[in-house]
Amino acid sequence: MLKKIISGGQTGADQAGLDAAIKHNIPHGGAIPRGRLTEDGVLPEKYLLEEMPSASYPKRTEKNVVDSDGTVIFTHGKLTGGSLLTKKKAIEHSKPVLHLDMLDLNAERATTLLQQFIEGHNIEVLNIAGSRASKDKRIYEATFSVIEKILLT
Repeated sequence: MLKKIISGGQTGADQAGLDAAIKHNIPHGGAIPRGRLTEDGVLPEKYLLEEMPSASYPKRTEKNVVDSDGTVIFTHGKLTGGSLLTKKKAIEHSKPVLHLDMLDLNAERATTLLQQFIEGHNIEVLNIAGSRASKDKRIYEATFSVIEKILLT
């Protein structure tokens, strides 16, 4: 059912989703702030994201929510910062949103919940959001594992 994965390109969950899409030849994209900025510097060109005219992270977040059929947010713990904003924007735009707190879920359970979310909302374009690498050293691996399992089913 998934036809495309998008994200904002930030380190951590965002890049994990994009990397899983690239590995499995699934179209990917999304909006990124002007300058292709991430916390580690400029996002490499292998990530096919659209550079926005604004350097605003919140505007990028909102565009990716709006441009997708639904959003999944990966964290280890409660929603904060940009992840919390992502959920608020999804609610504001009446878009389906799923928070996967990987402190409470193993990869298998998270995969099942995400698959049900995708099927239940007929999601073809999935926005992947969540913690950045500097805030959560384990989020990349957790996100990649779940998204890869989804793409292999």
